[in-house]
Amino acid sequence: MKIYFIGIGGIGTSALAQYYLSKGHNVLGSDLAASEITEFLNEKGAKVFVGNSADNILSDIDMVVYSPAVKPENPEFKKAKELGIKIKSYPEALGELTREYYTIAVSGSHGKSTTTAMLSLAMIKANLDPTVIVGTKLKEFGNSNFRMGQSKFLVVEACEYDSSFLNYNPKIIIVTNIDKEHLDYFKNFAGVKKVFKDFVGKLPKDGFLVFCKDEKSIPKFGKAQFKSIGYSIKQKEALKVKKTLKVPGRHNVQNALAVLSVTRVLGVPDNITLKALSEFRGTWRRFEIIREKDFTIISDYAHHPSEIKATLQAAREKYPKAKIWCVFQPHQHQRTYYLFNDFVKVFSRAAGSRPAGRKIDKIIITDIYDVAGRETKKINSQVSSEELVKKINKKNVSYAKMNDLENIIKENIKPKDVLIIMGAGDIYKLSKNI
Repeated sequence: MKIYFIGIGGIGTSALAQYYLSKGHNVLGSDLAASEITEFLNEKGAKVFVGNSADNILSDIDMVVYSPAVKPENPEFKKAKELGIKIKSYPEALGELTREYYTIAVSGSHGKSTTTAMLSLAMIKANLDPTVIVGTKLKEFGNSNFRMGQSKFLVVEACEYDSSFLNYNPKIIIVTNIDKEHLDYFKNFAGVKKVFKDFVGKLPKDGFLVFCKDEKSIPKFGKAQFKSIGYSIKQKEALKVKKTLKVPGRHNVQNALAVLSVTRVLGVPDNITLKALSEFRGTWRRFEIIREKDFTIISDYAHHPSEIKATLQAAREKYPKAKIWCVFQPHQHQRTYYLFNDFVKVFSRAAGSRPAGRKIDKIIITDIYDVAGRETKKINSQVSSEELVKKINKKNVSYAKMNDLENIIKENIKPKDVLIIMGAGDIYKLSKNI
């Protein structure tokens, strides 16, 4: 079968493309720009075009899969429709796969990728041999976001944006937390909570919901037909898990407890799960330590106020005496606009002065990263990084243009300092230049 992906460089679509490649299909696709992911797919045997062109869509293509970011006016999408080619969104195509496997879906506003990675490695350690689609790259998967297994198990990272996960049919659902996220789509927090409730409602009678009892935002599901299993930072295993983990932070203890709950459902002995968790060294851009010579560089994907808070707390916990720098690139004007006050609050507290205990010594905020297909001119004109810094109003919080960051850091950072490069856009490239 010949399958074409529009937006093949996306973290989800690229994983699905690898699934079809592993099944021996002919995979092609396009993305607006070349990236590490598109280069990786080329090496794997896919043919990737840079830029969208109707000329790329030929009549011998059997199916077109498109990223949720792709709009109907996209020239490749329009051409596929004209030719009568079968078209599926990425969530629809993945949804079909979830019906073929015993699917475990990891959902939540934050922590999905790390929890998916932890669970996958624990299942591999237990010889359950899962197929895995995860929203980050794992060294254990050959620096890939996909693993082909030979068993009945499929582990997927299930995103709520655009109600995507309602296409999936899992037997086990993890809900790590529910937060004010993707408000450009859901409009309000009630909309976010409702879609999670709808997703959990898809569980069959023999299904399992695994949820974090520490999160008050997770709604009560009443007399559900499936079995509910709550985990908590206060449960007896939490201290043992904390001592076992090599990755810092309270949130990672919670993620690991979610994994322990699922592996128990699957009949995996605790000692095997704990051994896998002890060997987990983190994932791409999730508190990823890039360098430890002279000074330390950490690359982190945090782009929501709750994620920023968790990452900065973990950094201070791991490096209690070091001078900590944070360089942050806001991700998407819409998110910055809707959560503006939350960003102000989290950075104000992080930069707070003693005796409360200054968590972060220096915070630099650079320009907002535009997300194609998710921005509006009206909101873009109403929010900026300069305005965010002005509102935070702390001496150790400043604004800098992206082009100036490299020089600012090189001229000011000292040995033994810790630099956190944070954001979901292209800020990660800074770590390569320093």
